[in-house]
Amino acid sequence: MSLSTHTSEIPDKSVGHGQGHPVVRPEHAARMAVLRESLRAELAGFLPETARIVLEVGCGHGHFLTAYAQAHPDRTCIGIDINIERVRRGEKKRQRARLPNLHFIRAEALFFLEVLPERIGCSEVFVLFPDPWPKKRHHKNRIMRGPFLDAIARRSTPGMLLHFRTDYAPYFEEVVETLEADSHWNCSLDAPWGFDFATIFQQKAERFQSLTAVRR
Repeated sequence: MSLSTHTSEIPDKSVGHGQGHPVVRPEHAARMAVLRESLRAELAGFLPETARIVLEVGCGHGHFLTAYAQAHPDRTCIGIDINIERVRRGEKKRQRARLPNLHFIRAEALFFLEVLPERIGCSEVFVLFPDPWPKKRHHKNRIMRGPFLDAIARRSTPGMLLHFRTDYAPYFEEVVETLEADSHWNCSLDAPWGFDFATIFQQKAERFQSLTAVRR
């Protein structure tokens, strides 16, 4: 079984505020509970009892992960994206290639990692050319920050690999600083790249930078 979409809408951040602290509205909490159960049911349809998955966060149209899954038929590969059209295009590639080890899901990264069963961990994670959110006031939206890195660390064991690639130098520099200050990770700028396949973004980029972080 493979997933083409997470059919429920992506969870939003609609909260009230009381005395400086966010207050989750009852209707929002109820909707989040439904979303969690829906995603858990979908994951249960194909995940084995125990597994180490290869995860691509922001899988785009699925070119990279499809090539990776073809080259590694023994690994369970999951690509997530919040854009439903990208997920559908990835699913078409999976179907054409007939890859039972490949799955595409519409989900936000932290929500996906929260819902992922405790028995499932990550062996390798790819974050390729994510939105750099160049304006300073939008930096909080960047994926390669503390909350995401902590969530990945909780889902991994020593030796797990986190690959990051971007064509936006200021973002790359920020990520290097963040990883070097994080006790969970050893950051390497010259480690061999896990699997190289030029994405659409990479083909368009004049230059880009890459790093691999290893879970301590």
